[in-house]
Amino acid sequence: MHAQALRPGSIVKQLVVASRPVSWINTAYPFAAAYLLTTRQIDLTLIIGALFFLIPYNLAMYGINDVFDYESDLRNPRKGGAHGAILDRRMHRITLWAAALSCVPFVFYLIAVGSPLSWLVLAISLFFVVYYSAPPLRLKEVPFADSVTSSIHFFSPAVYGLVLAGATWTWQLVFVIFAFALWGVASHAFGAVQDVLADREAGISSIATARGARWTVWFALVCYAAAGAVMLFTDWPGPLAAIAVIAYLVAVWPFRNITDDTAADATRGWRWFLWINQITGFVVTLLLIGWWVLTA
Repeated sequence: MHAQALRPGSIVKQLVVASRPVSWINTAYPFAAAYLLTTRQIDLTLIIGALFFLIPYNLAMYGINDVFDYESDLRNPRKGGAHGAILDRRMHRITLWAAALSCVPFVFYLIAVGSPLSWLVLAISLFFVVYYSAPPLRLKEVPFADSVTSSIHFFSPAVYGLVLAGATWTWQLVFVIFAFALWGVASHAFGAVQDVLADREAGISSIATARGARWTVWFALVCYAAAGAVMLFTDWPGPLAAIAVIAYLVAVWPFRNITDDTAADATRGWRWFLWINQITGFVVTLLLIGWWVLTA
């Protein structure tokens, strides 16, 4: 018997799930905030850029990952929803084409309105989106590079927004981006802990499989704490953002003595992480509004 043909509705549904809607805001918000706080106006570039980092960017980032992580995902009980799609094998080619084609018109526009430096930042961002998961580099299988690359996925839209808007770089701004980068490294490292057994079974390397679950949890705790410490050196009300880090430390701390055999238990902390992101985003928004008012 022939397999039933994929229906348009099913294709769209799988593409949406693959793009992780719960995480869309995590890349669109940094770009929009950085651009808006620099230009202090809502224009077409802000809207188009935010839409790009909201959906096409995430479809590319997560869709490519789901295609090339297919064998590992089949062995991972937490996959199949907010934590990642298990795509129908027939969706693999469709997903790669959809990711590429959805990005193209946005990238052309952003190139047209940008500068050579903004082109470079965007190119670097998209390079790591692709080669985090895709061969031949597949950076997600290079311990430590996997966490750094994952972090780039989230702080590079902010850097791009600043460069595109023509921001003046100061040490204060560098500290903010560095703190954001440390948060990203910590978040990826902790997220990798829950997949230790599934990744080893599939022969996939990661910071957690290389260093072990317990070491990686402590590494995440240190990076979260460092992110908060760096924010203390920023202009007011930036130091208040250090308080938000406490929520991540509280969520990760219970798993400090986890073992490789019990690494899957970290999924409980990861579920909290997804909600903490929403709360932290709200707090950061209030701080940005405060900064906007103070610097008006």
